Amino acid sequence: MGAEGVEEEVLFERRGHLGIVTLNRPKAVNALNHGMVQAMLGQLSAWADDDAVATVVLRGAGDRGLCAGGDIVAIYKDMLHGGTETAEFWADEYRLNALISHYPKPYVAFMDGLVLGGGVGVSAHGSVRVVTERTRTGMPETTIGFVPDVGGTLLLSRSPGEAGTHAALTGAHLSGADALFLGLADHFVPSQSLPALAEALESSTAEAAVGRFAQAAPDSALAAQLEWIDAAYAREDAEEIVRSLRTLGDEAAAAADTIEAKSPTSVKVTLESLRRVRGLSLEEALDQEYRVGLRCLAGPDFREGIRAQVVDKDRNPQWKPPSLAEVRESDVEGYFAPLGERELGLSAAPVQSN
Repeated sequence: MGAEGVEEEVLFERRGHLGIVTLNRPKAVNALNHGMVQAMLGQLSAWADDDAVATVVLRGAGDRGLCAGGDIVAIYKDMLHGGTETAEFWADEYRLNALISHYPKPYVAFMDGLVLGGGVGVSAHGSVRVVTERTRTGMPETTIGFVPDVGGTLLLSRSPGEAGTHAALTGAHLSGADALFLGLADHFVPSQSLPALAEALESSTAEAAVGRFAQAAPDSALAAQLEWIDAAYAREDAEEIVRSLRTLGDEAAAAADTIEAKSPTSVKVTLESLRRVRGLSLEEALDQEYRVGLRCLAGPDFREGIRAQVVDKDRNPQWKPPSLAEVRESDVEGYFAPLGERELGLSAAPVQSN
């Protein structure tokens, strides 16, 4: 894709001492592709060293959301043709996630509307994360036979109790209040105030500007469910978690139904990812997610999940194997095996703090 196409899909501008990044694919709810990620890496690196830029803000074009995730149709086409584009895209995307997490200036993310998957990666690692009453966020990867990535496993492993495990296995869409509870966001601002907040950021510090517009968030529905979530999801394996959810009834039983509709392999690998990632750095987590992601590219469920949800839209994926009980421990272990020369190696590289 040429530079012109990239410029159209992600816009950069300066207003006062504010650098503005606008994801600009509104018809695709600003889904990320490789060109957009590369452009953001370049511009954010330049602004990190630019004394005229004091603060950076990330927002999405259109009225549907910040970012619905990675461009999974492009990933599907790459899988069908046995290409390497997806692996290269993820490598740069994860580098971008790491850069954002260590950014030397306030990085303000407007997490308005849909903020899913890769959208979480370019927002929730920032230092000032703003949600609204319209926020619908989450890591829905198990629905398409994949596993949370972009550092999502680490973020959710740090959530209170087992709430992050519930969010990861069910792939549930979460409210802004839930995002605050999970630790994916910092401030609640009404969506109608975002333009005024962006204007204030041009001349005020991020702390002062956000302080003017932030309000108390509504109650988190997820927080109210933590008792049964903690009781069920602390179990040893996915089958035990589902059994425990069924015994708890009502909302818990509905969660069990949801999990059993997901890719059994994805559910088990996601659970193992969350357990293994605790205590790791973001770079170590991204290296682990890259290993898992490349194994997902090579397996049947990721391709089948995208086909069923996005391509044919029959919502009837044929998972292989079709049940949790048939996913062997050795199968899960294989997803975490070292990649040799294909390792991403972020944890071995110097931290980018600019």
